[in-house]
Amino acid sequence: MVKIVPLDTRHRADWERLYAGYAEFYKVTQTPEMRQKVWSWIHDPAHEVNAVVAEDEAGRAVGLAHYRAFARPLSASTGCFLDDLFVDPSQRGKRVADALLEHLRALAREKGWSTVRWITADDNYRGRGVYDRLAKRTWWITYDMQP
Repeated sequence: MVKIVPLDTRHRADWERLYAGYAEFYKVTQTPEMRQKVWSWIHDPAHEVNAVVAEDEAGRAVGLAHYRAFARPLSASTGCFLDDLFVDPSQRGKRVADALLEHLRALAREKGWSTVRWITADDNYRGRGVYDRLAKRTWWITYDMQP
């Protein structure tokens, strides 16, 4: 069983390993400097990015979730956007992702957020199996436009 806790400085090495694994999974080049920037965002109370980790019985971080509040003007509400979710491959199948997502669901209820939203790659079949169990797939299509 895992425990979901806010990311703390004692999790730094585990977080680095997990976040590097996340980048590798999505075939994104990520440097230590990039991870340092995200780490600093998470620990800056004025920045929008927050993070929680799933700890195993030994207190080791085995999963991470980066999230932030986002405005939803059409519904005049605020939602929770899950930017990154990753579970150590050795811990998959143990409902670690479920625990992270359920934590965000509870946080959204507590804060009065109207939804928890995320995107994933079409070929992330294992992750999508979890998501299909816990959430409703939407019909929205995502676009990226380069500046």
